[in-house]
Amino acid sequence: MRRALSMFCLIAVVLASCSQNKQGANPGAVPGRSMGPGTAVVRDYAVLTLSPRSATIHQDFPATIQGQRVIEIRPMINGYLQDIYVNEGDQIKKGQLLFKILNPIYEQQVITAKARINSAQADVNSAKIEIDKIRPLVEKEIVSNYRLQSAELILQAKEAALEQTRAELNNAETNLNYTIIRSPQDGIIGTIPYKNGALVSSTSPEPLTNLSDIQNVLAYFSWNEKQLLDMLSATPGMTLEEKVKSMPPATLILANSSEYPDKGKVEMASGLISTETGSATFKAIFPNRNGLIRSGASAIVRIPESIDSVFVIPQGATYELQNKRFVYKVGSDNKVSAIVFTSVPSDNGQYFLVKDGLKSGDRVVIEGVGSLRDGAVINPKETNAINYNSQIK
Repeated sequence: MRRALSMFCLIAVVLASCSQNKQGANPGAVPGRSMGPGTAVVRDYAVLTLSPRSATIHQDFPATIQGQRVIEIRPMINGYLQDIYVNEGDQIKKGQLLFKILNPIYEQQVITAKARINSAQADVNSAKIEIDKIRPLVEKEIVSNYRLQSAELILQAKEAALEQTRAELNNAETNLNYTIIRSPQDGIIGTIPYKNGALVSSTSPEPLTNLSDIQNVLAYFSWNEKQLLDMLSATPGMTLEEKVKSMPPATLILANSSEYPDKGKVEMASGLISTETGSATFKAIFPNRNGLIRSGASAIVRIPESIDSVFVIPQGATYELQNKRFVYKVGSDNKVSAIVFTSVPSDNGQYFLVKDGLKSGDRVVIEGVGSLRDGAVINPKETNAINYNSQIK
């Protein structure tokens, strides 16, 4: 009996000891968070010390492409489209034959004018003969000088009539030449809405075709008022013209997202801000020696903006809350605090260029920010800034 009682007491003591050990183990503790005095686990975090550097960002603007010179080819006279000598999309030269218009009236006017010239020339010759006949008689005083003066006036009238008929012939030949339409410049033929036999005139709703000179192309784009002010304030120059001239070369992004190899020069297309759209229109001129870009195409004009002094931090080092961007700043006591900052994203979408909220020498946490809380104490591990900033151009 005594032996059984002793065994019972021994088991009770062991159980009580195990219970105390379990309570002291604190199984609910989480590394890196404080569970009471002396129980916090300080974790390592990568930290970047901010220093200013230069960077380049780009602004993209939707653009429409036009040839440097786009001409509507319209007939000067009425008539039927007799012949079409070119096809849509043809590359043509200045002076090349394009269309022929049939209108027999102009041919008949030329024939009539030539006949009237012959008749007027005969009248002039007859008047000259009359003068030659009268002049000797006047010299011998057989007839009065009045007869000679009258004959000379008749000759002047006949010569004036001859000049008038010649002018009529020139006019008729000009109209006849209008039936032949030639190219006024080198370029690309656009669509041809009319077919052979169609009645055309100078008042037709559509031109015979459009002719585009695309040796150089113009990319038209718009800046809203804020974008315009921001860009011009960062561009050297005293006047608007000087600022536009000093803008860096523009890049053209084609519809297939490829980058056009030649750079373009930005110029003003309109110095006014539209009251309807609140934007100003500009154009960038690009060489188009190979004819790759066609008039009417769509593209994107990309304009670089260089920033001399800016802080660059990875986007993964930040978080957003209520439309505000935050970063964890490390204090001298290695305690972190959430800081609001303003920025613009880099072109590759991996970094932020800080505009306000941080200063040179600040240390920010760049990894593991999702596990941090404001006021947490960390063990900062300095990271080489080149590893993060070398990809920013």
